[in-house]
Amino acid sequence: MSKPRKAKGRPVSGWLILDKPIDFGSTEAVSKIKWLFNAQKCGHAGTLDPLASGMLPIALGDATKTVPYVMDGRKIYEFAVTWGEERSTDDLEGAVTASSDSRPSEEEIRALLPNYTGTINQIPPQFSAIKIAGERAYDLARDGEIVEIPSREVQIFRLTLLGVTADKAHFEVECGKGTYVRALARDFGRDLGCYGHISELRRTFVAPFAEDRMVPLSELVALEQIEDRDERLAALDAFMINTSEALSSLPHLPVTDDQAHRIKMGNPIILRGRDAPADEAEAYATVRGKLLAIGEIGQGEFRPKRVFG
Repeated sequence: MSKPRKAKGRPVSGWLILDKPIDFGSTEAVSKIKWLFNAQKCGHAGTLDPLASGMLPIALGDATKTVPYVMDGRKIYEFAVTWGEERSTDDLEGAVTASSDSRPSEEEIRALLPNYTGTINQIPPQFSAIKIAGERAYDLARDGEIVEIPSREVQIFRLTLLGVTADKAHFEVECGKGTYVRALARDFGRDLGCYGHISELRRTFVAPFAEDRMVPLSELVALEQIEDRDERLAALDAFMINTSEALSSLPHLPVTDDQAHRIKMGNPIILRGRDAPADEAEAYATVRGKLLAIGEIGQGEFRPKRVFG
């Protein structure tokens, strides 16, 4: 009987909040981080287009189990819309598909914003990862197909006009999961009768990670110059943050060593006393400050659903 294949790399776990540069894909960024950290597992929470810069939360090791909690969080983008052209990709990469000499006034732009605040219906771009009959929309678009993509509801919590020039307007948007900023630019241009596309895009926030947690890729790459492997990896590891920070929106349950032993075996623990937490569909447990498990609280028990190493 053959032995199970040993995983390559270190079993390092935690989150790295990368400041992704322009012209660098999200998958490419994850591969680079996995190689730099010599990590066994690596993944990201929310794709950023190559032409976009900013926050790309990258999960290493066991932190990949908490990716869905970050994917569901609010996001903040700063972006610029250039007027006068609609493009196939709704950004600078695509071919021009419609044009206009008309330009909107600041008053016209401001008057439009309430229509894009709250719960709105949005049709994702043709070049998007939406699946149509089992295929990605961007693959169909690259083959020259124009497909019908159904609209869907997205949440826009805040939309602010930051500034206006002759051919361009700068915005900041705080939005929910699944919002396409490129689609906002496309729809702004159509509603204003002048067409438009994204010419600048930067993500500054992915809940719960604040902008000051971002680490530029160049700062990490510079550490490659450290010849001693252990010293280099220690310097890289210093940029990681605890896996449990991704779960800050959930109730927190500190447990004892004895309780942790039961949870590690997949067993529930009894919660006693006046201060015992109320029923919760999801909560996370820690032991000695380290993430132990995600589970549910009900009928005086914490029942683990996902246990961490």
